Amino acid sequence: MQDNEFWAAQFEQHRPRLRAVAYRMLGSHAEADDAVQEAWLRLSRASGDDVENVGGWLTTIVSRQCLNMLRSRATRREDPLDVRLPDPVVESGDGVDPAEQGVLADSVGLALLVVLDALDPAERLAFVLHDMFAVPFEEIAPMVDRSPAAARQLASRARRRVRGSTPAGRPDRTRQRQIVDAWLAAARGGDLQGLVALLHPDAVLRVDTGGAGSTLLRGAAAVAGQAARFRAGGLRSRFAVVNGGPGLISVVEGRITGVLAFTVDEGRIVEIDILADPRRLAALDVVP
Repeated sequence: MQDNEFWAAQFEQHRPRLRAVAYRMLGSHAEADDAVQEAWLRLSRASGDDVENVGGWLTTIVSRQCLNMLRSRATRREDPLDVRLPDPVVESGDGVDPAEQGVLADSVGLALLVVLDALDPAERLAFVLHDMFAVPFEEIAPMVDRSPAAARQLASRARRRVRGSTPAGRPDRTRQRQIVDAWLAAARGGDLQGLVALLHPDAVLRVDTGGAGSTLLRGAAAVAGQAARFRAGGLRSRFAVVNGGPGLISVVEGRITGVLAFTVDEGRIVEIDILADPRRLAALDVVP
């Protein structure tokens, strides 16, 4: 029989993957931590001697926990906000473990997470586990009380809805930064035409303030107009990598007032997602 130290080491080995699964499933840092903690509690209560694939067993526990949390979340939100963004992963040289952030943010832009939030919980689980972590449908099926063929259909439906939510091909990070820098300069100068030129005609802006004031705008003119009108005294912004893509951190008087994530495709901005909820911004491990 293995001792607790052995199982603790096993758990730490798999923790980054477990948290990556949970973050993709939930879009929340706190809830992802809760789901991973539940897996540890289950492991610590069990002897584990009859577990042949520890990683697979822990992934199953975390996935089931996430599924329950998603279903509970859907039940609670009888009157959901028009705009609620997932928690961002911000890389700005602030001392957060870059290896863990890389696991969390790799290929998971906020735009994709927004689409995942709109999926049925079972669809989301099937898509995340199979398409992002290569878990076989034979292992997914018992988690959603379906046959493997039905689990495959869940992932297929999710895939159709997700298709097009992320740019195709390898991103040009240098060009993306140039576009975001140009956006920031045009916004500071109130250059409406310059902002429109940077946007895709069907661009989308989401602003999550945590309540009143949350905004969803569509179309280049509407998005540019909002950006050109916005003026905050003492506002300064700096570039950051947000969920693996280009972004900005806005600061007023030493306090973070917004995290912006840009989705850039073929040289134009197609989506801007802004988290401006003071409570959630305060919980981020980011230096102003």
